[in-house]
Amino acid sequence: MTAAEGRGIADPAGPVPAFRILHVSTGNVCRSPITERLTRHALCDRLGDPLSGGLVVESAGTWGHEGAPMEANAETVLADFGADASGFVGRELLDEHVIRADLVLTATRDHRAQVISMGHSAGLRTFTLKEFTRLVRAIDPATLPDPRQEGVVERARALVHAAAALRGWLLAPSPDADEVFDPYGAPITFFRSIGEEIHQALDPVVTALTGVPTRR
Repeated sequence: MTAAEGRGIADPAGPVPAFRILHVSTGNVCRSPITERLTRHALCDRLGDPLSGGLVVESAGTWGHEGAPMEANAETVLADFGADASGFVGRELLDEHVIRADLVLTATRDHRAQVISMGHSAGLRTFTLKEFTRLVRAIDPATLPDPRQEGVVERARALVHAAAALRGWLLAPSPDADEVFDPYGAPITFFRSIGEEIHQALDPVVTALTGVPTRR
């Protein structure tokens, strides 16, 4: 396991600034752990060690089960993708998590509303995962900073600003289009469908953040 895939990653040492991505769901035992660990796995694939570029990925739940392990089916889903589930500990969403986050990606619109209601000027940096994916797809990568010259953190910050500017212009095709439904208590087949949904939504996001496409 690389340091980038462990739990409770420390901020990068030295002059490299950090860009913190916070994934939010309800209990922080199913959707947000899957999204957190798939994000880290994809970043490791693109960058080798995301911390070297300043990217930190975390998760929490609006009704988070503090100290709880990840659901067993969620671990199975991560194993399907070759991602590491070890060392995970559930967290309740706190003000400090929102304050420190540069990008908050939620499972549903209700989660997004709850994060924004906490204040801390979170509105412009909080999106549902699928909403952010839709917005990112509409952004010309050539308009973003080159990560090889200006760094991944500057590119990530510019991506969030660009997505926020597009939000009022690029609406969801249906009310459910921005939702990732809760698989808690469902059979493994539903967990796997949710895992694939999350994986598909994350791929263009990680590519846009890093400027590096998926390795085929």
